[in-house]
Amino acid sequence: MTRSGAELRIVVQNGEYWLSNKGDLAMLDVTLRRLHQRWPTAHLGVLTSAPLLLRAFAPAAEPLTVTGRGAWPRSGIAARLASRLGPGVAGPPSIAWLSARDRVDAYRQRFLTRMGARRSSAPGWVPAAASDATLVLAIGGGYLTDVDAEQVHRTLDLLEHAADRGIPTAMVGQGLGPLDDPVLRDRARAVLPRVDLIALREGRRGPGLLAELGVPAERVVITGDDAIELGHAARRDEPGSDIGLCLRAAGYSPVARAARASVARAVTALATENGSTIRPLIISEYHSEDRRSTLPLVSGVPRVAPVLGRYATPHELAGRVAHCRVLVTGAYHLAVFALSQGIPVVGLSSSRYYDDKLHGLRDMFEGGLEPIRLDDPDLDRRLGRAVRSAWDRAGEVREPLRARAREQIDASRQAFERVYALVERADRVANPA
Repeated sequence: MTRSGAELRIVVQNGEYWLSNKGDLAMLDVTLRRLHQRWPTAHLGVLTSAPLLLRAFAPAAEPLTVTGRGAWPRSGIAARLASRLGPGVAGPPSIAWLSARDRVDAYRQRFLTRMGARRSSAPGWVPAAASDATLVLAIGGGYLTDVDAEQVHRTLDLLEHAADRGIPTAMVGQGLGPLDDPVLRDRARAVLPRVDLIALREGRRGPGLLAELGVPAERVVITGDDAIELGHAARRDEPGSDIGLCLRAAGYSPVARAARASVARAVTALATENGSTIRPLIISEYHSEDRRSTLPLVSGVPRVAPVLGRYATPHELAGRVAHCRVLVTGAYHLAVFALSQGIPVVGLSSSRYYDDKLHGLRDMFEGGLEPIRLDDPDLDRRLGRAVRSAWDRAGEVREPLRARAREQIDASRQAFERVYALVERADRVANPA
């Protein structure tokens, strides 16, 4: 192997196959850019359900389609067009097809359930591309958790497949847990100790969980979130003046109607007091979940910034975050984008899953984020006080937060150096001089 990476084939697992979450896209962007800089001619295969959309967002990547065999693809005219036209053109047909397929699958499953059929218990699917991979890399995300059991199994099956064949494996930017399901824990206990390197985005829960699962401490490193690099690059010299807002309401993050009203009151009251613009910021476009939960909160408010389009890039979104003085968010990666630019955050949670995310992020930045439970009986008072405190402290926390971002970027890059060494050391062993 040459330093350019000729003949390298890297299989990249990611947490969101539809490519509809800008936090996941940010981690993918940083990862692919680093890999390409290290090995300019390497094949970078990314697991996805939306191959044309991947080509549009990341022209250097090769889609390993999870609805097929997951083999290394050929570059046809559609792929070349998607790369040139961008996600705004490639996105709508890709997501329309995925949505239609989901509806058909749901109808089929309901029919089989009525007929008394059970789900198939076939062995886990592994992409064909993994069999001749040089490296299997699971990039950042919070997908090794009870709330996403399918993705836990897919990821562990892939890592085990690689380990069985002596292929180097690594996990970077990981937010692990909660992982209480005994089946998932047993599976993780069988696979994770075999992974060559696990880089964590937080030190609150992950290290203890990995120790319980038998992972050797020397294979674990705490780096912070890989998306911090993208967020930090979007910072501006002049402080922002807007109030950023995103409310996440999903099965893993339920939000009652009364809590939504409390969030709207707190944000609009602060905007009125300071003459500020409210800036809705959308991270997840999966079934438009963030739009459906966030935009009604600012309906009728006089000063609201325009919302980015569905297929905007994570760079564009991070640039919009830079216009904010404070951020109120139930979306984890918006908090990452804000803190990495020195912007204080009020983090909204209604589940243990999000409690762990937000508290872990707060610890990594040594403050700058105040987590608020949306089921707090004193929510109106606590939330109102938190957003005002964030506004008042914005100037004093700006540089300390940016300094913590730089430290985490350095730690993340050092972890990637260890990933590169796994491949280059393996190549030296396989091809001795």
